Amino acid sequence: MIDFVGAGPGAVDLITVRGMELIRKADVIIYAGSLVNPALLEYAQEGTEIHDSSRMTLEEVLDVMTRAESEGRRTVRLHTGDASIYGAIREQMDELDKRGIPYRTCPGVSAAFGAAASLNLEYTLPGVSQTLIITRMEGRTAVPENERIELLASHGSSMAIYLSAGMLKELARRLVAGGYAEDTPVAVVYKATWPDEKRIICTLKTMADEAEKAGVRKTAVVLVGNVIVNSGYERSKLYDPSFTTEFRQAKE
Repeated sequence: MIDFVGAGPGAVDLITVRGMELIRKADVIIYAGSLVNPALLEYAQEGTEIHDSSRMTLEEVLDVMTRAESEGRRTVRLHTGDASIYGAIREQMDELDKRGIPYRTCPGVSAAFGAAASLNLEYTLPGVSQTLIITRMEGRTAVPENERIELLASHGSSMAIYLSAGMLKELARRLVAGGYAEDTPVAVVYKATWPDEKRIICTLKTMADEAEKAGVRKTAVVLVGNVIVNSGYERSKLYDPSFTTEFRQAKE
């Protein structure tokens, strides 16, 4: 059995209990060494075979999985954050299907939610935004034409933008071209929940310069929208005394 496990955003205690137990029981661990906190490997039992996938090709990863499966050993494929977001898991799963190797997935906390927790942030403030868009700028991996940053920005909703910290000037330009004002609040969160986390609160106009001053060029999630400033929102209807729910009657 291959277990795809989301390692969480960085802090070793933000992996799920299930994920931690899977690491403890694993005979083989293949982890994304460029992003996963290596301290998570301390949960592994002594003698666990460990591979850093940042130095491996897809074929090499699959060879390790296949060999472990043939030997009746448990394998954990440890991805950063939640494996369903930019985890490149589908291509691995399709190859495992071809080889008749079973697998399952354990979710994890993605960087956007680790960053929100660090900022005590709510992405869906009533009257401000009820939508969170998770996306990225195109780099070596293309982005579909109808998912261009400008088109997504036209909604004016909350956005969490991954894998784009090295292109902040261009990102800001395109977000403004899509409809955000230059003074739209932004948070650039470097290594969310790690001990060396950095949080930069600024605007689209100042984002690139502020990140440059802080030395942030990668491993950061960019949060965009008026929810960043925690103001101008409406009170939730759920807890409004004049609002009747399934569980309580409205009060006069």
